Amino acid sequence: MSAPAVTIREDEGPGVTTLELFFDLVFVFTLTQLTGKLEHDLSLETLVQIVLIFVVLFWMYSGYVWLTNQVPPVTTASRLLLIGGMAGFLVCALAVPHAFDSDGVAFAVGFFVVIVVHSGMFASAYGRGTLGFVPLNFVGATCILVAGLVDGPAVYALWLVPIVLTFVSSTLTQRDSGLAESGFTFRGGHLVERHGLLLLVAFGESVVAIGIGLAGVELEPRTYLAAVLGLLLVSALWWTYFAGDDERALEALRDAPLRDQLGMAIGAFFYAFVVMLLGVVILAAGLALTIAAVDVRTTLEIAALLGGGAAVYLAGDVLFRLKLGIEPRRYRVVALPFLLATIPLGSGVSGMAQIIAVIGVFVGVLFFEKRARSGSFSAPG
Repeated sequence: MSAPAVTIREDEGPGVTTLELFFDLVFVFTLTQLTGKLEHDLSLETLVQIVLIFVVLFWMYSGYVWLTNQVPPVTTASRLLLIGGMAGFLVCALAVPHAFDSDGVAFAVGFFVVIVVHSGMFASAYGRGTLGFVPLNFVGATCILVAGLVDGPAVYALWLVPIVLTFVSSTLTQRDSGLAESGFTFRGGHLVERHGLLLLVAFGESVVAIGIGLAGVELEPRTYLAAVLGLLLVSALWWTYFAGDDERALEALRDAPLRDQLGMAIGAFFYAFVVMLLGVVILAAGLALTIAAVDVRTTLEIAALLGGGAAVYLAGDVLFRLKLGIEPRRYRVVALPFLLATIPLGSGVSGMAQIIAVIGVFVGVLFFEKRARSGSFSAPG
């Protein structure tokens, strides 16, 4: 049997640095742009574009998280290079609204910068251990560049290539013996903290969406009530993760067999987080559009953004718990259809009624989970 590719480093070293947090703030601008894109065009095609853009960008964001996990940006050279990567992400974010048409080439150029900086820094630290993912990243970036130069259905086919390569790359990375020979380890505490901060900033952007939704709207008592309800909804999302999932995630990684640690980390902090953050993007768009006219019936599309976004987020959280073996999960699974059931409430009664109902579903989940933990009744995962 071959030696395990990775292990959690016992010496955690420095936590998340201020430069890494600065990096995350720049990356979250991508989420803001995606939310705005969805608000201005409520169509299935736009939703597909948002999913494609986000999965591609989040794969590379995750690459930078793993990079700074291994090589903390504490030298002048590493800091300057990381700022260069931030510049690439900023260009990508600025190009997001028209990444599938007029700004496709600009997006690809920014993406190439992101990859070049990441590949160079990782290769300098781990040499041939990076061969499992660096070449595939460049192939994917080339496909996005070509997509910016052509029209029609081929554009979507080309964007799918880097996403397929993402799955291939993650699999090869887990199996690559070169990483083991290079002494690849990861700091579990840093990984958990970094993603928690990212999610927290994403929630903050959702609150910003509330303010955007009220821009130009006359402020009345119902308007203030709508804003508070929006904040309570985002707080409910916060509670589902930060009431203990972050701490349990670190415990699960540390307690897992060495051969399983990397797969668990990728499954939870990439695949599950993709779903969770997409849910936040969709929900934020739904909140912004709902709060603007909260006491009247919304369109079915807007109601679907609100209820569907909440359901996508919670489904991602269920996947997160599943990948790390965190229980209970059953209440969150049961809540998914109830969140979708709020959609006709928004389109048939009012946006305010739907927001209250979504909050109620999350409160119910948290209530039953707390009772389960206290031993009032048993609750298998």
